[in-house]
Amino acid sequence: MVETVQPPVTPQPQALSALNERAREIFRQIVESYVTTGEPVGSRNLARILPMSLSPASIRNVMADLEHSGLIFAPHTSAGRLPTELGLRFFVDAMMEIGDVDLAEKARIEAQMQAAASRHTFDSALAEASSLLSGISRGAGVVLTTKVDAGLKHVEFVRLDADRALVVLVSIDGTVENRLVDLPPGLPAGALQEASNFLNARLRGRTLDALRADIEAGRTAMKRELDALTERLVDAGLATSVGSSEARQLIVRGQANLLDDLRAAEDLERIRLLFNDLETQKDVIELLARAEQGDGVRIFIGSENKLFSLSGSSMIAAPFRDGAQKIVGVVGVIGPTRLNYSRIVPMVDYTARVVSGLLDRPR
Repeated sequence: MVETVQPPVTPQPQALSALNERAREIFRQIVESYVTTGEPVGSRNLARILPMSLSPASIRNVMADLEHSGLIFAPHTSAGRLPTELGLRFFVDAMMEIGDVDLAEKARIEAQMQAAASRHTFDSALAEASSLLSGISRGAGVVLTTKVDAGLKHVEFVRLDADRALVVLVSIDGTVENRLVDLPPGLPAGALQEASNFLNARLRGRTLDALRADIEAGRTAMKRELDALTERLVDAGLATSVGSSEARQLIVRGQANLLDDLRAAEDLERIRLLFNDLETQKDVIELLARAEQGDGVRIFIGSENKLFSLSGSSMIAAPFRDGAQKIVGVVGVIGPTRLNYSRIVPMVDYTARVVSGLLDRPR
């Protein structure tokens, strides 16, 4: 099921529902040419590729009506036409034919995801999903998930300089998290090892939240074992909240793909703006979180979302679920508005279902 996001302000042109077969076919060819080449298409080229016999003059008349309806526009004087964002939205909602993922591609997606999950960690499988979607779409593959508060296997404090240390937390599932902490002034030379030993003696597979609660409950005992500065170091390490169940993890792969098909200086500027968007993780996370609010694939086109208002990009995303059928994350693709929607939508949907299947199995 595909659930699309409608423009919040722009009304649908009245003429959309009245498009006849000829106008729809001309509009379809303009959109498909744009998705394939990124270039405007003119009446003479359309006359050669249309399945019906129409003169360039007749096609120009139809194109004028489509332009009046807000579905297409001329990027330059005397140029061909490109679809507007509203036109792309209309095409996606009312005209796009979505196929299925063929058996070979399904088998490849499942094999690569399962291999990543079995050899490494579930996070590795999510990274593999992001890379897969990037390769399929030639855009950036994205995954948003809720970090799981896994049981801890080992904790270590590593001094970086006089004022800072790295807290290394290794989970039972193999996940490694690194966080910086500030060191209390005057910390004894052996305090880092002492703090590591103190926590490791109490881990026993506890999650970070459980370990924090256990330490707090035994605060009096800790004061007997550690001096005040080392106690502050332990508290700082526990306060990193690395395993917080509310933490959100964003995985982005394949940004370089976006540079492979630049056709003009304005394309380079658009990609630069998109890179800036992707670096603003908070906004990307918020946008992906919107895709968690529905059951199917969601499609965001261009300025329908403020994040892409400058770069003119699109996102196709679908939620995945855990064994209890609770939505716990999103997989998707971000790229130019000329993404191949009809091909990528079923790929994103199927990848989300494979991720859900991995989550439904004991690990």
